[in-house]
Amino acid sequence: MSLPPIKTVRGTAVVIPGDDIDTDRIIPARFLKCVTFDALGPQLFYDERYHEDGSSKGHPLDAPGAENATILVSGHNFGSGSSREHAPQSIHKAGFRGLIAGSFAEIFFGNATTLGMPCVTLASEDLGVLQAMLQRAPETEVEIDVENREVRAGGQVFPAMLPDGAQGALTDGRWDPLADLLEGVEDASRLAHDLGYLPAEGPS
Repeated sequence: MSLPPIKTVRGTAVVIPGDDIDTDRIIPARFLKCVTFDALGPQLFYDERYHEDGSSKGHPLDAPGAENATILVSGHNFGSGSSREHAPQSIHKAGFRGLIAGSFAEIFFGNATTLGMPCVTLASEDLGVLQAMLQRAPETEVEIDVENREVRAGGQVFPAMLPDGAQGALTDGRWDPLADLLEGVEDASRLAHDLGYLPAEGPS
């Protein structure tokens, strides 16, 4: 049950400046009560985007043109704090399909990868150049080349870092381990019967 391979992500980008942006900022704790993740998109960075009366604070996500962005760019240690899966889910539900930062918290990185969202890192100098470029010209198209581990924007190419395991999972269409589990259901059931763990007529 191979999933679609993810070799490139292209689109405009939104810069969320700053380091150590934690998961409570990405999705406030009061929104974790949801039964499904479907409604999390509008709640992304909610407390940093809106006043108590619902009026906008002028967050980068609400800048003109940002509503169509598919790539999020930020600083170092993005996604730190609690391990809530809701953080990458809210980013994904908001329409983002790739992330670029100086570094990512480990659990956030894993949760994002299983959603098919590449999380690539750039050297600090390159990240600064990219952020400045996008803040000057937010309409600039950005490409995350997962296969070649590069980020391209504005005629420049930045070497990107992505662990081999995550790169292989994305490009081979194996980024969600649940797909592998479902693919092996028949084999597991057959083995369970052979070992006598299940009745001959199969599970009820």
